Amino acid sequence: MEKAILALEDGSVYRGTAFGAKTTNVGEVCFNTSMTGYQEILTDPSYKAQIVTMTYPLIGNYGVNSQDNESYKSHVHGFVVREVSRVVSNWRADSSLPEYLESHGIPGISGIDTRAITRKLRVEGAMKGVISTEDISDAEAIAMAREWHGLLGKDYVREVTHPKAFAWDPDDSLSPEFRLIHGAEDSDPRQQRNPLPPADIPIVAMDYGIKYNILRMLRRSGFKVTVLPASASFEDVRKYNPAGVFLSNGPGDPSALGYAVDTVRKVVDHGYPLFGICLGHQVLSQALGATTYKLKFGHRGANQPVKDLDSGRVEITSQNHGFAVDAESISDIASVHKLNLNDNTVEGIRHRRLPAYSVQYHPEASPGPHDSAPLFNEFRSLIESRG
Repeated sequence: MEKAILALEDGSVYRGTAFGAKTTNVGEVCFNTSMTGYQEILTDPSYKAQIVTMTYPLIGNYGVNSQDNESYKSHVHGFVVREVSRVVSNWRADSSLPEYLESHGIPGISGIDTRAITRKLRVEGAMKGVISTEDISDAEAIAMAREWHGLLGKDYVREVTHPKAFAWDPDDSLSPEFRLIHGAEDSDPRQQRNPLPPADIPIVAMDYGIKYNILRMLRRSGFKVTVLPASASFEDVRKYNPAGVFLSNGPGDPSALGYAVDTVRKVVDHGYPLFGICLGHQVLSQALGATTYKLKFGHRGANQPVKDLDSGRVEITSQNHGFAVDAESISDIASVHKLNLNDNTVEGIRHRRLPAYSVQYHPEASPGPHDSAPLFNEFRSLIESRG
């Protein structure tokens, strides 16, 4: 079996078995506590420039399929697991995890102590690292990790956003919810879907690295979605005459996105109903005068508890972010209405007068629980209430 190494900037080196592509990549080493959803993680643009360590011990047992991708390509820089399943057992699978990584140029390493890596990152914080399935010395790998520029101050949004505007799913083939059928032997069960409601509310979605399941959920709520690149100006937004504006998730340091903040500030000032998720939450917060900071090791997993301060209701949420909004910097024009119960970080804000709000977590839950799915219909209700 081919050998692989993972080297961290503090000089730590972990040796294991290579799988996936034969290559060497740098990135920020982080961990995700989800038990499933590795395909969605691999194709989530928010993971651009990151080497993801999965804490669950066995990954890959249900393979990879062509229908569950979260973007047009894979974005992670490396994948770290305790054990990779060589057997694929799922009727929807098109390939195995190692085959997928190899075809998309992503190096993987297995057979190492992911618990030790996770503990190190929790205690010391996320680190720059190198993953290699090639012949590279420990010293070379450590030096590469230390020399990498990292995430702070880096705009990765421009590298993952779609370059041109496009209409999402105009023929309604991508958004219908999967439906399991029984007894229909003459049909393809992978293609069975629930009907969609009419797309009767036009909105614009700002693409900072948008996940496709967000677009699917917006369409299922009756939105007709036009996706705009992250660099779109307020004039670009306005020419589509949207009833509302959505701000997507995405990678990197939110403080490096001044152009996006300027556009959103104008969107808010002109009174457009606005809903943001993850990086979109951070962009909106900056547009309202707040600042952001880098978390020690981030929130990445499908079991983060979030409390709604108005109702007292607690949602179990899916999250993926390494930066957060500074609660002390939020001005009087906005209020915090959701908090993370693990560390009291800001999980949601809203404008006190205008129809603009956002959450730090992922209500589209790919992977994750569905506690927060109603947020998409709440956005629709907000738009409808304003005529």
